Amino acid sequence: MLSKIVAATTNPGKVREIKEILSDYEIISLNDAGIDIDVEENGKTFRENAYIKAFEISKVCSFPVLADDSGLEIEALDGRPGVYSARYAGEDAPYSVKIKKLAEELKDVPPTERYAQFACAMCLILPNGKVIEAEGVSCPGIILEESRGENGFGYDPVFYSTDYKKTFSEMTMEEKNKVSHRKAALINLLNKIKGEIL
Repeated sequence: MLSKIVAATTNPGKVREIKEILSDYEIISLNDAGIDIDVEENGKTFRENAYIKAFEISKVCSFPVLADDSGLEIEALDGRPGVYSARYAGEDAPYSVKIKKLAEELKDVPPTERYAQFACAMCLILPNGKVIEAEGVSCPGIILEESRGENGFGYDPVFYSTDYKKTFSEMTMEEKNKVSHRKAALINLLNKIKGEIL
C-alpha cells in the first residue's frame, strides 16, 4: 500500500499543490524528510530532469520518491523558456526578474499571439526500483504584459487562462488544480499505478 511519498522538491508552492491533489497520501518534502541534496538538472527534457531528481533522491531514501520538472512553454519563443524556466534569467534570479525578461522578449509580439502552456513531467521511483513516469499540460493561455493576482508562484501572475478569464495568480487553489499541468501529470501517473500498488 502506497501511503507516504517524498516529494523531491523544496518549493513550498509545489508541495502545497501536490498535497492538495494527492490528498489521500502523506506527502512530505525534502525538508520534512531531512534530505539536503542539490541535484544538477542537466537533462534536455522535463522527463529527463524529473527522472534525474527522483533517481538521486531515491539513493538516500527508503520511501517512494516523486519528482517533477515543469516549466512554461511559449509558442512565439519556440517553446522557451521550457526546461530553463527556473533559471531563465540566472540561477538565483527572482521570478520578478524572469517575468521582466519574458516581457522584453515578447515586446514585439501582439497580445493575441502570446500563446503558452505549462508542461509537467512526473517520475515516481518505488523502493524496489520500479520507475513510473507521466506527463501533462495545463489549460491553454496567453502571456500578459503585466502581472495580475496575489496567489500562485513562479510565472502564474502573467499566465492568463483563456478558459477562466483570469491569471493563475488570480485563481483559487481549487480552480488552478482543475486545469494545472501538475494535476494532469499526477492524474496520468495515478492511472498508470492503479491496481499495481494502490
